[in-house]
Formats: sequence, structure tokens, C-alpha cells
Amino acid sequence: MTDKQDVTTRESTAAERAEREPSLVIVPAADVFEDSSGITLQLDMPGVAKDRLNLQVNQNALVIEGSAQISMPQDMAALHAEVRSTRYRRSFVLSEELETDKVDASLRDGVLTVRIPKRAELQLRRIEVRAG
Repeated sequence: MTDKQDVTTRESTAAERAEREPSLVIVPAADVFEDSSGITLQLDMPGVAKDRLNLQVNQNALVIEGSAQISMPQDMAALHAEVRSTRYRRSFVLSEELETDKVDASLRDGVLTVRIPKRAELQLRRIEVRAG
């Protein structure tokens, strides 16, 4: 018996490679705006379709996840790709003054806009003054 052994090689499946490689996640850039009625978040998530988005509110945390689908034409193969991940994830801690059960979200041109209103009793109200 020799100290060298023959090792047969086979190509690993995508699932096996995903288990070995650390999962890379992109933290999308976000802008946060506040006005008297609530907050608006805008996140850059290019390539993410509506059906590949997941928004969850758990008590005072908002978690936004999405995955982009980058498709190549059938007769082409990528020689170089700078995109390391197609998964996005970002979380925010929300103030208790926000109504988390009234979150509204829309997606347009790769920008996710999330609107969370303030609780009605905390919103500024204009008080009309009567003369006389």
C-alpha cells in the first residue's frame, strides 16, 4: 500500500457550495425622513421584485429582506461579476410612538419606500382659535 491514494473528484452542487461559503448579505443604503405624521424609509434594492421582498414588524423592530434575481441570457456566461450577493437585509429599531400595524410599503425602480405613521394621539394637531 502506498501513502498516496487516488481521490475521485466531482463537481459540488450549488447547495453544497452554499453550505461551505459564508452567506453574504448586502445592507442596502437607506434614507430616513420624519415629518409630523410619521417616518418614511427609502432603501435602494436594485433587482429585487415585489414577490422576493419580506417585511416583518416584531414589537419595535422592522426587518426588511429581499433577494435579487440576476438573469443571464441562455447563450452567455459571466466571465467577471462584481456582485457577490443577491440577498439584502436591513433592520431598524422603531420608536414606540409609531403605529407598527399600519406600515405601508411600495417598490418602484429598485427603491423600496416604507411609510410608518405616528400614533394619532402623538401627531401634531392644529387648533383653531375662535374670535369673540
